[in-house]
Amino acid sequence: MLAEIKGLNEECGVFGVWGHPEAAQITYYGLHSLQHRGQEGTGIVVTDGKKLKGVKGEGLVTEVFSADAIQELEGTSAIGHVRYATAGGGGYDNVQPLLFQSQSGGLALCHNGNLTNATALKYQLEAQGSIFQTSSDTEVLAHLIKRGGVSSHKERVKNALSMVKGAYAFLIMTENEMMVALDPNGMRPLSLGKLGDAYVVTSETCAFDIVGAEFIRDVLPGELLIIDDNGFRSEMFAMASNIAMCTMEYVYFSRPDSNINGINVHTARKNLGKQLAVEVPIEADVVTGVPDSSISVAIGYAEATGIPYEMGLIKNKYVGRTFIQPSQSLREQGVKMKLSPVRGVVEGKRVVMVDDSIVRGTTSRRIVSMLKEAGATEVHVIISSPPIKNPCFYGIDTSTKEELIASDRSVEEIREIIGADTLTFLSVEGMVEAIGRKEDGEHRGQCLACFTGKYPTEIYPSTVHPYEKV
Repeated sequence: MLAEIKGLNEECGVFGVWGHPEAAQITYYGLHSLQHRGQEGTGIVVTDGKKLKGVKGEGLVTEVFSADAIQELEGTSAIGHVRYATAGGGGYDNVQPLLFQSQSGGLALCHNGNLTNATALKYQLEAQGSIFQTSSDTEVLAHLIKRGGVSSHKERVKNALSMVKGAYAFLIMTENEMMVALDPNGMRPLSLGKLGDAYVVTSETCAFDIVGAEFIRDVLPGELLIIDDNGFRSEMFAMASNIAMCTMEYVYFSRPDSNINGINVHTARKNLGKQLAVEVPIEADVVTGVPDSSISVAIGYAEATGIPYEMGLIKNKYVGRTFIQPSQSLREQGVKMKLSPVRGVVEGKRVVMVDDSIVRGTTSRRIVSMLKEAGATEVHVIISSPPIKNPCFYGIDTSTKEELIASDRSVEEIREIIGADTLTFLSVEGMVEAIGRKEDGEHRGQCLACFTGKYPTEIYPSTVHPYEKV
């Protein structure tokens, strides 16, 4: 699985379209372009103005949606989701969008991120009689909306959003409107576009290019967009505060052809490589990047240092998910199914190996070993982010310090574990400067919690009492 190649997995991606005669087909292509954000499950819910209908399943977009399944999803508006299981775990029930039917009409919703106070809210809701059908934190919002009394749907949504904490980009759909919400800290990417007369919303702008939509603007932190047949209107459900876009969107998660808050991801990664060249001058013969997110960084490093960039590692794009449980000895070799060193490039060479992060260290150790087995005389590992020392509670599957190799080890200790000749991480200051989130000369906020331990929101991890903050 992907987790065996890379140490980090982001929770999901969302896509929605309102007012298009081929809404399900458009959503299918949009989700396919977001597949890198989650491979464990996917779903689409459509509305024809009278009822909501959905199809979902475990697996990839191409596995879950046959041509017949898409044809059955008749409607002019849709929301869709790709998922990597973090909060709530996996399983069919947790695949989104979640779809609920009631006497007052249907409600579908999907979510990118993680609600840090979900456990506390579940305790409160269950005490008031709610029965949860999933273990996903996303379902909490549905219960809060439905328990919002006799006020309008919009007010119930705004009140519910004011109660949840953490990182979230929500798509909420009824039979006659779609609502789009981004958390007040702006921790997840979310953009609005136009496709003919239809409106499109997506986690990454690369999906606009795939479906032929035109980018309009980013959704603002604390903003609620209401989209229906009359167009869209904007309201603020909360004041934007302590803006903190996830730094790993630029470093690893997003596709290089996406723009996150106006910054092209490929360009940002090239700049990370150039900054590494300033901070980490190395005498070497060849530079190579670990596919895919580190290739842009490696190109930037090579351009800045003059050391030739080569494809020293090849990713096998045809290795899908495996349900075979190999022996430990075969599992240790499993990374070779996904990555292969190019002997003709690295043999007899001093190699600079560029990667975006080191989480648990297992994959880095195997790649360094493969390069040396292929004849590399030296392997110098440079990382385009600082050491990840702290868990993430916002939708990334690093929720405990114990699983992070850098939480209690020095850089030298990590170097010995992975077997590299040298190991260097990019500084926090250099990373922030290279990404370039500036406005009028001032840095716009980005979340650095996994590097610095300074969280932009209150944290209520499930490992402590649900009402106890940490």
